[in-house]
Amino acid sequence: MAANVANGLSIAERAQLITRNTEEVIGTEEIAALLEQGIPLRHYIGLEISGKIHLGTGLICMQKVRDLQRAGVRCTIFLADWHTWLNDKLGGDRARIKEVAHKYFKKGLQASLKAVGGDPDSLDFVLGSDLYHNNDHYWETLVQVCKNVSLSRMERSISIMGRKEGDAADFAMLLYPGMQVTDIFALQANFAHGGMDQRKAHVIARDVADKINIITLKDGNGKQIKPIIIHHHLLLGLDKPPQWPLPEDQNEMRAMRTAMKMSKSKPNSAVFIHDTPDEIRKKIRKAFCPPETDYNPVLDWVQNLVFNNDQVFHVARTPENGGDVTFNTFEELVAAYSSGALHPGDLKNATAEALIKLMQPIRDAFEGDDEANAIWQGM
Repeated sequence: MAANVANGLSIAERAQLITRNTEEVIGTEEIAALLEQGIPLRHYIGLEISGKIHLGTGLICMQKVRDLQRAGVRCTIFLADWHTWLNDKLGGDRARIKEVAHKYFKKGLQASLKAVGGDPDSLDFVLGSDLYHNNDHYWETLVQVCKNVSLSRMERSISIMGRKEGDAADFAMLLYPGMQVTDIFALQANFAHGGMDQRKAHVIARDVADKINIITLKDGNGKQIKPIIIHHHLLLGLDKPPQWPLPEDQNEMRAMRTAMKMSKSKPNSAVFIHDTPDEIRKKIRKAFCPPETDYNPVLDWVQNLVFNNDQVFHVARTPENGGDVTFNTFEELVAAYSSGALHPGDLKNATAEALIKLMQPIRDAFEGDDEANAIWQGM
C-alpha cells in the first residue's frame, strides 16, 4: 500500500510528509536526491518491550510511520527483545519479553497505526533475536561500529536507556548503543526514527556510516550513504514538573524537558492505548494545566495528537459558558486559552473526548482478545 499511496505525489510532497511534525531531521538535504533515484526505501524504529504501550509509543510513533508509508517508504518496527533484556525490563525474563512482543506489542502498534490512518497490513515487524540468529555479518559489523566509537562516547550514550551519565551501570549496558547503531545497518534503514532521547545513538550511526565496510547502506548508484535521522516529539507527562516555574538556563531546561516526558513508570502521567474512556477522562481531569501555554501538557497533547492528525478541535460548552466552539488551528486554540476565553476545565474535557474518539479503533482491536488483554493487565 505504501508505494501505491506515494503514486502521484511529487518529490517535494513526499519529502514534506517525511519531515513534517518532527522535532528534528538530520540529513534533510539528502532526502530529495534519495527519493529521485526511485529505489525502494526502508524505515526503522526500535522499541523496547518494556511494559504497557502509552500514547507516546502508540500514537506519536505511529503518526510518523503513517507519514512515511504515505511517502512510499517501507516501515519496520524492530521489537528489541535483546535491548529489553540488557536494560533489565520485564525482569530480564527473555521468554516473557518475546511473548509480550509477539502477542501484545505487535497488536497494539498495528491498532495504533490504524487509529491514525496508517496501513497496519504493510507494516513489517522484526524481532531482535531473529535478526541476530546465525548472523555473523551482524556481529562483525557491531565490532566495526565499536572500533570507531570511543568508550567515553558509549558511556554517554546509555542515556538512551533512560539512564543518566554517571549512574551505576553493568558492563552489558555498554553493548546497547552499539547494537542499536548496528541494527540500523542490518535492517538497511534509510530512515532511522525515534524520539529525541535516541539522538546520541542515531548520530553515532551517521558518524560511522562511512567507516564500516561489512554491512553498509548504499544508494541506487552503489555509493555508501548515511541513514537519515527522524526524531518525533516526546509527549509531556500530565504531572506537574518537579520544578515550576521552569529554569531559565537552557541546559537545565532541556534536561527538565526530557524529565517531563510521558513515562510508563508514572502511570498517572500517561494514557495507555487500552485505557477506558472513563480512565482517560479521569487522568486528563487531574492533569497539570497552567495558565501558561508553554510546557502545558494538555495543550501539548492537543497539538501533537489532534492537530497533527489533521483534525479540528471541538470544545462542547454550555450556552452560559459561551457555547460550543471549534478551533481549526493550534494557533487559534492557544490564542483563546492565553486570553482566558477558553477555561482549563473546558480544554481538558474536550481533550479527553478527542482522545477517546481517536483511540476507538484500538479499543475495538483489543475487544474479545483474551490473550492480549491478559498480558497487558498482568503488567
